Amino acid sequence: MRMTASVEGDVLVVSVEETRIDAAVAVRFKHRLRELSEGGPDRVVLDLGSVGFLDSSGLGAVVGAMKHLGPGRTLDLAGLTPTVDKVFRMTRMDSVFRIFPDLGTALKGAAHAS
Repeated sequence: MRMTASVEGDVLVVSVEETRIDAAVAVRFKHRLRELSEGGPDRVVLDLGSVGFLDSSGLGAVVGAMKHLGPGRTLDLAGLTPTVDKVFRMTRMDSVFRIFPDLGTALKGAAHAS
């Protein structure tokens, strides 16, 4: 699972460099996100700009990763493609996650979340 992480101020940015998060990669995705976010800043922004497809397994992996962060830490989402955005809205997960149109907006804070 190709993912990169960098710290931008007090935010850990994790960028997914895959086009799909589905049943075939969901477990690896969740494991890799846990590795990258372990002991990092309290706010994590997951950049999904390259992901064109996310199924229910992928959605479950994102939710599982958020729960793994534990209390006091947040997982925000940025750069959702229209198809991925639709999955979050149809399942009402847009009420669970703060979703930003792009990484730059996410780094500016919650004021621009959907």
